[in-house]
Amino acid sequence: MAITFGTDGWRAVISDEFTFANVRLVAQAIAETIRENIGPTTQPLVVVGFDTRFLSDHYAILVSEVLAANGLRVALAKADAPTPVISYAIPHLAAAGGVMITASHNPPRYNGIKLKAAFGGGASNAETRRVEEKIAVNLATGRPPQRMEYADALAQGLIERFDPFPAYRQHIWGLINKEVIGRANLRVAVDAMHGSGRGYLRDLLREAGAEVVEIRGDMNPGFNGIHPEPIAQHLKPLMELVPQGGFDIGLAMDGDADRTGAVGPSGRFIDPHCIMTLALRYLVNVRRQRGDVVKTVSTTQMLNRLANNYGLRVHETPVGFNHIADLMLTNDVLLGGEESGGISIKGHIPEGDGVLMGLLLAEIVAWHRKSPETLLAELMVEIGHFDYARNDYTVGAYNKKELVAQLVAAAPGQLAEIPVVAVNASDGVKYLLADDSWLLIRPSGTEAKLRIYAEAHSAETVQQLLAEGRTLADRAGV
Repeated sequence: MAITFGTDGWRAVISDEFTFANVRLVAQAIAETIRENIGPTTQPLVVVGFDTRFLSDHYAILVSEVLAANGLRVALAKADAPTPVISYAIPHLAAAGGVMITASHNPPRYNGIKLKAAFGGGASNAETRRVEEKIAVNLATGRPPQRMEYADALAQGLIERFDPFPAYRQHIWGLINKEVIGRANLRVAVDAMHGSGRGYLRDLLREAGAEVVEIRGDMNPGFNGIHPEPIAQHLKPLMELVPQGGFDIGLAMDGDADRTGAVGPSGRFIDPHCIMTLALRYLVNVRRQRGDVVKTVSTTQMLNRLANNYGLRVHETPVGFNHIADLMLTNDVLLGGEESGGISIKGHIPEGDGVLMGLLLAEIVAWHRKSPETLLAELMVEIGHFDYARNDYTVGAYNKKELVAQLVAAAPGQLAEIPVVAVNASDGVKYLLADDSWLLIRPSGTEAKLRIYAEAHSAETVQQLLAEGRTLADRAGV
């Protein structure tokens, strides 16, 4: 199979397609692409990090060996670290780019490579296509990856081990008001989901003065059999612990800590849609900040309604934080985020950050001295009640372009007895309804799945929309 990059890197099953040989092929192509961009006379720095997955540390060393053999200097993390922490190190160290060994929220059998640009966010589609092209050329010509033994690269100073946390910590306290957190005497439960966010959010919250209990913070490359994705079905331990332990809030991160989820004192799961909307309300009303809002096509209309109240511009992009990053680099963006939980704010790198957003949500709760449930109830009095759900279906091979064309051509006049007022085919097909409800049918960019999303003003309408979406997909032959 050809090695291809999806919406957030290359991911594959360990020992099947994600092998030492293939990782070397990718690393060689990355080195050549960086060399091509920088020029042959310089010796640019590349930051390399890794998560807690099986063999991630070994893959990171292997990538570093290939980069060093190509005349690049490498700053290799001393231990597993969150993707946003590694990403922040790239501009902080004035590096040419970065490589993160992670499959993010994917099941334990996967690993992957995220390619990062010099600004700290994901590399552009053009850059990843260039890497794919170089892999193909090297395979066709039989050119093997270059490699320098790790010990030799260390001795020559081409590879240096470093701790990315101190610089990130200093930066993050410029974005978060730790005094507000400290004054509230918060009790916080943190679920690291066995990922590389372990210790990071816990220690920062403790530094701010919160009482913190961390669960699933041990090294477990198999994630104890769960998908390390901070959604309700995978957060049962946190949802039970928070009300039983009398915590003010529970915070969760995915496998590489670039996504976030939360749990209120009642045990209710607080999804990223709600987190983003609460964050926008706080940034505008309390911090008195302004700027555009960027969201993906699968993200809540609550942001639109709130932004309209504030007179803020909203941009809607295809799924993938790289699209959000593009706008954060060229516009005055206050908040950018996606349904999956990747969220960033003004002043930070254009990268989803579960550690940052966990701290910001703790600050929001501390400032208001109210639970997330109470804050959400107040918010929905202001902008209207919204419910959301998503169904994922494992599917076989199909033509994505044909699916989109059929869904656009067969666009219904109404769904759940509500008129369809617009159809968006930028990423899958989204039907926007007259009352700001919506239905999205979208192929996943990282897995063999079809995702159907819906948001409406009642849970019953959401389920009706999801059922009608499944019918539309069936009729299109998926």
